[in-house]
Amino acid sequence: QVQLVESGGGLVQAGGSLRLSCVASGRAFSSYSMGWFRQAPGKEREFVAAVRWSGGKGDGSTSYAESVKGRFTISRENAKNTVYLQMNNLKPEDTAVYYCAASLGLSTITSAPRYDYWGQGTQVTVSS
Repeated sequence: QVQLVESGGGLVQAGGSLRLSCVASGRAFSSYSMGWFRQAPGKEREFVAAVRWSGGKGDGSTSYAESVKGRFTISRENAKNTVYLQMNNLKPEDTAVYYCAASLGLSTITSAPRYDYWGQGTQVTVSS
């Protein structure tokens, strides 16, 4: 069982930056592929970014949604059981609840049903 706790959300003006963090409980964090998703009011949950498991043969490779490429960066710090989402040049359309997720899959995973564990989410609001 893995528990995920997100933090770092808040209110920011367009063009600003935020860094989200997700701390995972349990062992073998490096064996999990991690992802960030978001859900805006009235919309379905959508993929934002993912980082493959690392350590051993995992290479920690990343994947991004087209809408955030060049603005968001996902990274992981296995020693701290933490995955980050650095968000720069934020836009009002980035407003959503952001969720962290963990998967035992071996690749960078963009599909929500393939994730095994989810956090409770953190609100990000970008004002224009």
